[in-house]
Amino acid sequence: MSDLVILIPAAGASRRMEGADKLLEEVDGEPILRRTARIAGAAGGTVLVALPETGPYLAARRATLTGLGVHLLAVADAHEGMAASLRAGAREIGPAEGLMVLLPDMPEIEAEDVRHLAAVFAEDPALPVRATTGDGTEAGHPVILPRRLMQEMGILTGDRGARIVLEGEEVRLVPLPGRRAVTDLDTPEDWAAWRAARGG
Repeated sequence: MSDLVILIPAAGASRRMEGADKLLEEVDGEPILRRTARIAGAAGGTVLVALPETGPYLAARRATLTGLGVHLLAVADAHEGMAASLRAGAREIGPAEGLMVLLPDMPEIEAEDVRHLAAVFAEDPALPVRATTGDGTEAGHPVILPRRLMQEMGILTGDRGARIVLEGEEVRLVPLPGRRAVTDLDTPEDWAAWRAARGG
């Protein structure tokens, strides 16, 4: 996966978590941010983790990434939303053919999913790739954006993510098992329901 950089946008403020940090919530005894970074690293390639430049969650997020060999990006304008992290990632991809956006709050994504999406992208690095539910009916994450879209990524604003960049593009859709591609946990209720559904 040397031609692909993985960006984990972890600069958000967890505003919907009622004072807790969703990225430190545990999945099988491991903080989800560390789990996501570990999975990305296991899939190969360079891993960038965008973190807020300051704020109450910075120290703990940095600490949970210790020893994983990821590259940390300080996002000064993290308060703006997702676009700030995506701009930072787009500036740092170097010679890579594409940028995978791997959200840090998706507890069911596995290293095999990351590798599978990367393999599909390698077949035609000019086309974006996006994960879907197993039945193909709902688009989700991860998403891979080819190098030719980095200029557009570099001018994104707000908290909308890269959806606008994909408008009008021929996107290769890749089903992942079940609902992995759309299971993201933003609130205490989301976490409680997910844990209850898997029995703990």
